[in-house]
Order: sequence, then structure tokens, then C-alpha cells
Amino acid sequence: QLSSMRTPTEMIVGLVFCPCGLLLTFTGTLTPKWRQVSLIPNQPIDLILEQGIWEMCSERQSSHDRLCGQADELGYFEQVPVRVAQGMMPTSVVVTLLGLVVATLGVRCWQEEPQHLVAGVAGLVLLLSGLLSLVPASWYTHELWALPAPPGSTLVVGYSLVLSYLGSCLEILGGLALTFSFHQCCKEH
Repeated sequence: QLSSMRTPTEMIVGLVFCPCGLLLTFTGTLTPKWRQVSLIPNQPIDLILEQGIWEMCSERQSSHDRLCGQADELGYFEQVPVRVAQGMMPTSVVVTLLGLVVATLGVRCWQEEPQHLVAGVAGLVLLLSGLLSLVPASWYTHELWALPAPPGSTLVVGYSLVLSYLGSCLEILGGLALTFSFHQCCKEH
């Protein structure tokens, strides 16, 4: 009788990984460090331009003077990978929230037994949300060096992109874990 009271491992994994993934993709979506542009010709040597999907900031490394809302003179925000990220990253965050609500309903909380079918469906939704953020993060990474930048400058991956990647992977793993609830559902019927 005790075994039925325990929350299944796959549900615990899903409910730990997915909120962590949500936090990372949310941070990645909002912060302007998808790409860092440095060593820009005719600019101070310590100037770094940070580009996100919504914002462009410049920072002087020596004084830590930071200025956001930089003019997009090269048409960076017009680029398809940036536009796609602007649409898909917030969508992913919303879908993740929805998936977590469904997962919470399925994983028990106030009932004796977990609802395996509901938890499995939540897993599919969370898997989808992970893919929704993985696609723009991957595409942006693929196009990182092709996106407009001052000629001769140095380009590197920013932490916002890394966080978006990690968040996507955690959501996908958490979603996959929750889909294992379907297995229990099939065993019952």
C-alpha cells in the first residue's frame, strides 16, 4: 500500500527539471547577451557590444559604464533568426507555464493517486516547449557569425544563449521523463 503513495520518479524528475528549464529560458529570453561583439575597429579597446533578441547594450570593461538601447545601425534586429527567436522564446515560456500547470494537476498534490494520463500529456506539452526554445537558440548559434556586426570585430557566444540552450534541454528531459507516465497509464488499462 505504501508504494502507491509515493510520487513516481519520472514525475519528480519532470517537476524538478522543467521549472529549472523555465527559469533558464526565461532569463535567456529577457537578457541582452545572446552574442558579444568586442575589439570593434575605431572604438575603445575595452568596449563590448552585447546583443540580445530585444535589446543591444554597450559596456566599457574598464569603468563598467553600461548603456542599453543602442541604435541598430546594421539591421541586426531585422534578421530572420532574431525575429524567429523573438516569437518562439516567449511562446516557449508560456507553453512551459501551461505544461507545468497541467503537470501539477497530474502529479497529485491533493489526490491519493497520480493521474498518469494527465502527467503524460503535460510531458508532451513540456517537451514541445523545450523544442520551441531549442530551435531559435540553435538557429541563432548556427547564424551567430553571419548576423550583422561591425567589420573586423570579434564575436562570441553570450551567456543568455547558453542559458536558453540549457533551459531547453532541461525542459526536453523533464518533458520526456513525464511522458513515461503514459507507460503506467497503459499498464492500468
